[in-house]
Amino acid sequence: MENGKPVRSARIEAGKIVNTHGVAGEVKIEVWLDSPAYMKRFRRLYIGERELAVESARVQKGFLLCRLRGVDDLNAAMALKGRTVSIAREDAKLAPGEFFLQDILGARVLDEQGREIGTLVEILERPASNIYVVRGEEEHLIPAVPAFILHTDPENGIVTVRLIEGM
Repeated sequence: MENGKPVRSARIEAGKIVNTHGVAGEVKIEVWLDSPAYMKRFRRLYIGERELAVESARVQKGFLLCRLRGVDDLNAAMALKGRTVSIAREDAKLAPGEFFLQDILGARVLDEQGREIGTLVEILERPASNIYVVRGEEEHLIPAVPAFILHTDPENGIVTVRLIEGM
């Protein structure tokens, strides 16, 4: 937080290299964004501070297979296994109202009356819907559906929710 607003990183963690693919240096990426198809459109990826041009990318069985410039053989690809892959925020064009989940981690969570409930500390990704873990005086598990999430303001780090008994 800086001046009451969250500080946004210039990069967004987008996935993890989980394995190699073939002997020509392709890597297999577990994608943390909406889908491997969404991530396929990026022409550059980052591993730490190193920028790597994407020479080719394709989706296979829920993973993204990438050929990265400078990663030309199995040994070079193996050296990247386990590394986190990021994208540049400036490359990620989102529609109005869309945001990255990591942009709301640490947000203040308020109820309908504007009372502070706590801080959004974790997002559990579940098949039916994500669940926001909010810690304050108590811990709340809030389904990330319109019935409970009334407004999300990632720019100011605020999520407004409707709580029901037992939540």
